[in-house]
Amino acid sequence: MNTNHRRHPVNRRGFIASALACSGVAAATGSVGISRAFGAESHALDPVNPDIRYGITGSSWGEWSNGRMRDITDIPRIIADMKRYGFQGFEPYSDQARQYIDQPLAFKRLFDDAGITLVDVGDLPRRGAQRAAAPPAAAAGPATAGASPFGNGPFPWLGEQGQAELVTDMVSFARDFLAPCGCDHWKTNLGGRPANGPSDDQLKRLAETLNEIGRQTIAYGVRLGPHPHIWGPMEREHEFRRVMELTDPGYVWLTLDTGHNVLGGMDVVKIVKDYLPRIAEFHLKDTYAKYRGNNSTPPASDYAAGNIWGTMGAYGGVDFPGIFRVIREQKWKGWALVDVDAPRPGDGTGSIDDALAANVNYLRKTLQVRLPPPPSAHA
Repeated sequence: MNTNHRRHPVNRRGFIASALACSGVAAATGSVGISRAFGAESHALDPVNPDIRYGITGSSWGEWSNGRMRDITDIPRIIADMKRYGFQGFEPYSDQARQYIDQPLAFKRLFDDAGITLVDVGDLPRRGAQRAAAPPAAAAGPATAGASPFGNGPFPWLGEQGQAELVTDMVSFARDFLAPCGCDHWKTNLGGRPANGPSDDQLKRLAETLNEIGRQTIAYGVRLGPHPHIWGPMEREHEFRRVMELTDPGYVWLTLDTGHNVLGGMDVVKIVKDYLPRIAEFHLKDTYAKYRGNNSTPPASDYAAGNIWGTMGAYGGVDFPGIFRVIREQKWKGWALVDVDAPRPGDGTGSIDDALAANVNYLRKTLQVRLPPPPSAHA
């Protein structure tokens, strides 16, 4: 693929309005309002930088069975929980959005009516797919406790079989779902990791795939934000930096996950300083301090023994004050999204409400974010 593309300015509002009119959506729904990138609710929660907005991903709502989490897809329940805890925006996981795959404006309206921004969708929803059956790097961890975290291929993100179909499917979803919903960026995982780690040629092909998808999605006003993930092809620092070097900043941004960044052996504060202009959003989760500076993939047995990431401040591996010092001083604009798996039964972390409250309490007490106090039982 040719990655030396010319950049063209995009009038996003005008493009979406004309696209909706041509598709007949505008006529069917009346006046279609394009949600602002920072949503319908304008009250600033950050005490320093009003351009940081606070939301949550769908990962917090899940049910565990046989060492694997299945997403809860009850959107009214999720919206009610977000309202109680004061979050401004939501990034559903693909299973949670899939039920509305042919009704993007109906999905958006659920959040608009609640005063919550539909930020984007985590990954590519596919009809009939389930996150519980997804490959490791597209989900929370190995498919079953003790399973290998590495993929067996083919690796379409790395230019192998299925690449053309992947590009087509990604661009179609950006055009047909994300753009009508007013989403201005898109978090996506990158598939499995080769057993010996990706070669430089595979990293080059990954960059080509990202450039090609991003070149096409930006025409619809959607910035592509790949999510470097342990057990994925951008796990280690040299892989991360190589792909960022090879991708066009006009086409490819970044979803920076604090827990995965540390699990990949990186200094998350330094990475934030180095790549802040390209960060489309943050995923906020903690991990254990013992993983700082590690030089290899955490073994699957660590994940089998219990969650290797947790609520903000729970494990002490992520320097959240250091991260927020940078993004506040540099006046970064974007979404900071809590992204922690639902508690496992018997792991001592309690209920989904307990986890939501723990994150809100950390944001309030340590980072001084002006979220409302959690419900009284969890304050």
